Amino acid sequence: MNNKRRLLWQLPFLAFLVIGTVIIVSRQQSTPYQHDRGMVFGTVYHITYQSSKSLQKDIEAELAKVDASLSPFNERSIITAVNENRDTVVNKMFSDVFALAMKISDSTNGAFDITVAPLVNAWGFGFKGGAMPSRHQVDSLKALVGYHKVSLTNGRVSKTDPRIMLDCSSIAKGYGCDVVAKFLSAKGIDNYMVEIGGEIVTRGISEKRLPWKIGVTKPTDDSLNVNQEIQTIINVTDKAMATSGNYRNFYYKNGRKYAHTIDPSTGYPVQHNILSSTVIADDCATADAYATAFMVMGLDKAKTILSRHPELMAYFILASDDGTNKVWFSPSMKDKIAK
Repeated sequence: MNNKRRLLWQLPFLAFLVIGTVIIVSRQQSTPYQHDRGMVFGTVYHITYQSSKSLQKDIEAELAKVDASLSPFNERSIITAVNENRDTVVNKMFSDVFALAMKISDSTNGAFDITVAPLVNAWGFGFKGGAMPSRHQVDSLKALVGYHKVSLTNGRVSKTDPRIMLDCSSIAKGYGCDVVAKFLSAKGIDNYMVEIGGEIVTRGISEKRLPWKIGVTKPTDDSLNVNQEIQTIINVTDKAMATSGNYRNFYYKNGRKYAHTIDPSTGYPVQHNILSSTVIADDCATADAYATAFMVMGLDKAKTILSRHPELMAYFILASDDGTNKVWFSPSMKDKIAK
């Protein structure tokens, strides 16, 4: 008898709970997705998120903070002040990225190095114009490269040589994605995809009520960025993904291709068989930096790093001797490949 009374008392509560759940799900399904597009960091961004109103102005305000901290093209940015040796106290954004960059530089034995700026500029891929440098110039500039030559203490960057310059372009886009993702999450938005120049953060589900699926472009020489042929599709949900490759930013001189990924140890553009490096990580700044590092390191060294970091997943597109492309990916990536 007591059990029957208890059940009768619980029924209204259960009914209320079911009705409330139905209402919440119905509202979620009826809430539209916003599609924002614009320019930042010299590239295009696409941000899709489920919200009843557009937050583009607020999102661009967040991106402007990143630009004001990390863009070497912004004459008033913190990184420009550091490069010009002005007395500058850096902000939290700069210090967070600096600390992460130093950590990944240690992890990759310097394959990732934000002090590579003088060499990147010399080869014509940086924030200062340059032409193909001579061997003597490369050797001279290598003396200004090395992450151990910079440090951050009490908000100020110290350099062993004032000519040392920093370039965070290989981590800033990923960090910008993370900043926007945190902003959207703080607004209570559970479903979104943030993409800046190919670096991506996702959460929840897409407008089709399905997990987010991201395409990896085939690495064909495409400096105009018109080729959109897909190599594979990867399920990326509640993760970040970044891709680095030498098929967009490059030039030819005397019949030889020179691409934008510079090996800090040699001073020259990398020459090996990794055409495209895609990394999945918990945050996009980390994915961005490791994708660049793996392009520098080559396949064998990249595999060694991946074996030490099970939290990372990688998908590499490789050039083979017969002119075709081959693929290698982390065993943990297998379940994420949709095509």
